[in-house]
Amino acid sequence: MVRVALRTGLRWKLSAAIALVGALVAVALSLVVHNEARSSMLDNSRDMQIKQLDFTQKFFESTHRLQFGAKIDDPALPRELRDKVSAGERATYLQDTGETVPEVWAATPLGDGRVLSMHGRDPDQFAVLDDLDKALLIGSAAVVVGGCALGVLVGGRLSKRLRTAAAAVGRLADGDTSVRIRDEVGGRVRDETDDLAWAVDAMSDALQERIEAERRVTADIAHELRTPVTGLLTAAELLPPGRPSELVRDRAQAMRTLVEDVLEVARLDGYAERAELQDVALGEFVTRRVRSLDPDISIDVVRDAEVTTDPRRLERILGNLIANASRHGEPPIEVTVEGRMLRVRDHGAGFPEALLREGPSRFRTGSSDRSGRGHGLGLTIAAGQARVLGARLTFRNADALTDGSTGAVSVLWLPENAPTSTGSFPVIQLPDR
Repeated sequence: MVRVALRTGLRWKLSAAIALVGALVAVALSLVVHNEARSSMLDNSRDMQIKQLDFTQKFFESTHRLQFGAKIDDPALPRELRDKVSAGERATYLQDTGETVPEVWAATPLGDGRVLSMHGRDPDQFAVLDDLDKALLIGSAAVVVGGCALGVLVGGRLSKRLRTAAAAVGRLADGDTSVRIRDEVGGRVRDETDDLAWAVDAMSDALQERIEAERRVTADIAHELRTPVTGLLTAAELLPPGRPSELVRDRAQAMRTLVEDVLEVARLDGYAERAELQDVALGEFVTRRVRSLDPDISIDVVRDAEVTTDPRRLERILGNLIANASRHGEPPIEVTVEGRMLRVRDHGAGFPEALLREGPSRFRTGSSDRSGRGHGLGLTIAAGQARVLGARLTFRNADALTDGSTGAVSVLWLPENAPTSTGSFPVIQLPDR
């Protein structure tokens, strides 16, 4: 089941929230103001009708003449008003259909059993109500627009600080340990973003201290092992020829290689390595190095390119990728050069899912079909050297490609420009699904 996630910016969420709240408040206030104004106008119309009715009644009783359109026993008098007047009460009645201006009736009983009534409407007075409604509508729209603008302003500021913090965290993850999130976020007013920045900075410092301590311990142990291992290897050379001597020399050499690899990983983890740059014809360089490693490896130079890189580190990466393919994959092994791109592919079971998901890790050889040989340092060293070169190293399995075949594919993308002083982390590409 595919779940679709909609991504929206913080500024637009705040704008929508403020605009919605502003619209609700504006509509509620507009309704209250409209109803109160209309009720006040209707009450005022009733009072005016009562006053005119009193004056008309007094004038009629003295002159027997009617004023202001008053009528006696008007057949159009509403039944509800007629019933109240029949009980001897003076009353008013509001006739409001909602389609026209409300009509106000007023009636009073005369002494001879007749009913004096009058009614009228005031379009001018209720036209003011229409103008009031227009003003309320314009005011509500202004509140909504102002709320959106305020949301964009406040949300934009907060969103910018969060994006700045995210970018700084990205640089920190890429190995720039000098980054401080609080300094990047800046600002004079402190809020939760600053608290988050301080927390991330504290976590970064703690992790850097732990990583540095582990690196120093690893480097010190490997350095201390180098001397006895070298002595052991020298002593092994003095043993008399035979199978036991060969086994001792082989294991001593394997231990020496492991110590050298651990020392190299420690140096790469310390970000102290710098590339010694030279101009290299990539196709010729790769062909010569691969032929010296294994003449049976297939080499295909699709398009040659001249690159500025460190030949020693490039040779180290190429050797480790080929060694990994030879040790864990199956022949044939193919090396392809296409411009600045270098690809090494075998036809084995492919990389384990853990490596594709998390990248190379020291002393982890992967799943059971690619484990049991090696120490997991080859690809770790290749990734570290690629970082020094400013290159991008990707890993994927051939079964994710279009030809349907299997195998592990390692691709090194050399940069167009010379690497920086610190290089950059290689990118680990996940397999296509």
